[in-house]
Amino acid sequence: MEKFTTLTGVAAPMPLVNVDTDMIIPKQFLKTIKRSGLGVNLFDEMRYDREGNEIADFVLNKPAYRETEILVAGENFGCGSSREHAPWAIKDFGIRCVIAPSFADIFFNNCFKNGILPIVLPQEQVDLLMSDAEKGQNARMTVDLENQTITASDGIEISFEVDPFRKHCLLEGLDDIGLTLEKGAAIDSFEAQASQARPWV
Repeated sequence: MEKFTTLTGVAAPMPLVNVDTDMIIPKQFLKTIKRSGLGVNLFDEMRYDREGNEIADFVLNKPAYRETEILVAGENFGCGSSREHAPWAIKDFGIRCVIAPSFADIFFNNCFKNGILPIVLPQEQVDLLMSDAEKGQNARMTVDLENQTITASDGIEISFEVDPFRKHCLLEGLDDIGLTLEKGAAIDSFEAQASQARPWV
């Protein structure tokens, strides 16, 4: 998993509440078990019309936000079904950080497991960042995970909380497999001792 340390990029404003996982990645795209290739269908029903043409006024189709790396969203982001394809699609599009007043629990946990930093802030601070993001391509934010700060384009700095263990995993680029591999020597030692103690197994 890619490490997350400091991210500076364009932030896209999405002031919608209750954005569910079916809006993030509709059910017809859940057939794959690959984590790549889903970004093109992120927010598919909002990004494209029935003929597959881009809807020009959707935020991620606007020139200023096509390469956004930070999403500023409304409350209860990621609600609905527990599909892990939702963070896969967000990550594959290029978004590494989502900022909102609240998240659905399963989506929130899945973000950390896939290298995405979800940040919970009070509504008034989200509103401030939303206004900053609405400035467009020149409004670049910096998310500093080590120091747990967000710096808006005008220099305003906002602190955020993050679980220490999850912070460690993101900083080191460790998913569940990576965490297991960190214990490789201990696992090998246990297996060797077990083989000696129970050679018939």
